[in-house]
Amino acid sequence: MNSPVTIIGAGLGGLVLARVLHVNGIPSRVYEADPAPAAREQGGLLDIHDHNGQLALRAAGLMDEFRAVVVPGRQTMRVLGQDGTVLMDKADDGTGGRPEVMRGDLRQLLLDSLPPGTVRWDHKADGVRALGNGRHEVTFAGGCTVATGLLVGADGAWSRVRPLLCDATPGYAGTSFVETYLFEADTRHPAAAKAVGGGSMIAPSPGKEIFAHREIGATLHTYVHLTRERDWFAAVDFTDPAAAAARIAQEFDGWAPELISLITDADTAPVLRPHYALPAGLRWDRVPGVTLVGDAAHLRAPNGEGANLAMLDGAELGKALAGHPGDTEAALAEYEEAMFLRPIQEVTFEGFEVRATDSEGNPAQVLLDMINEQGR
Repeated sequence: MNSPVTIIGAGLGGLVLARVLHVNGIPSRVYEADPAPAAREQGGLLDIHDHNGQLALRAAGLMDEFRAVVVPGRQTMRVLGQDGTVLMDKADDGTGGRPEVMRGDLRQLLLDSLPPGTVRWDHKADGVRALGNGRHEVTFAGGCTVATGLLVGADGAWSRVRPLLCDATPGYAGTSFVETYLFEADTRHPAAAKAVGGGSMIAPSPGKEIFAHREIGATLHTYVHLTRERDWFAAVDFTDPAAAAARIAQEFDGWAPELISLITDADTAPVLRPHYALPAGLRWDRVPGVTLVGDAAHLRAPNGEGANLAMLDGAELGKALAGHPGDTEAALAEYEEAMFLRPIQEVTFEGFEVRATDSEGNPAQVLLDMINEQGR
């Protein structure tokens, strides 16, 4: 392949693709809307799974670099009852298959692994059009364009590339996160810090859960997961942080104070994160010269697999292109067929909503059983 592969989006999937292509001697260019690598917060902890995300990093030749940024001890996990009772406490003994890393650190190691100039910052894709014979043109904000013989949309939920392949658009998934942070929690919020413990914590209930991660040091990152319609959230005044936190906390009336404090004592304003999804089982007919990876192809509500699947998509596409020199269409067909069929594991710790109870009416035990089945 003589001309560079054009990748829209410098998220994890697009960067893994660029890296695997580089390892195999195939040039690429990544176009990213952000003006610089540190232009915005990259998010919190990610657990990188041995059956998908780590396979992608292995294909990229970056396992040593990955191990260097793993946050020790963060595979520790506990389940609490609504009254704060510890129902499960699973220590991180170093043998788990889902080590945790900060998303920003993972993205940076991928950026550092690419030749200088691979990523073109401040290039927001405004539109794409077919030129014929498998070629496409991308127009960026400001008017500049690039034409390419292979275009890859790694540009997430609201992909500008996806319309070349299908008319599917994301719809609201019926759930949202409300996100908060507590800083220096061990000294400033000791009860909440004790409740969360050394890794991940979930306090589950049908239709609502409180999740929290201990990130670097004593930072607690909380996700309040609510099954509510968009109109319900629209009635919450998120421009008034105290009022918004109080309204969200009302949904957990009667729960332990140390759990509610993750919402009401937050050091940041609560941020609404609505969840969107593409139709399950989305496929498209092969279109010459273009494909998708990650959320652009198979966006789902958070289930702990999104980043891992995006990286695996990038790695598998890169390997397919390397394995079919001179036959891009064979590579894309092979990649897409596997990607369409790739299972998305619905039952994982992050984003799981308890919809059942055991014989004693204990939803947390059902969660524990499912986690154990996943080898968590």
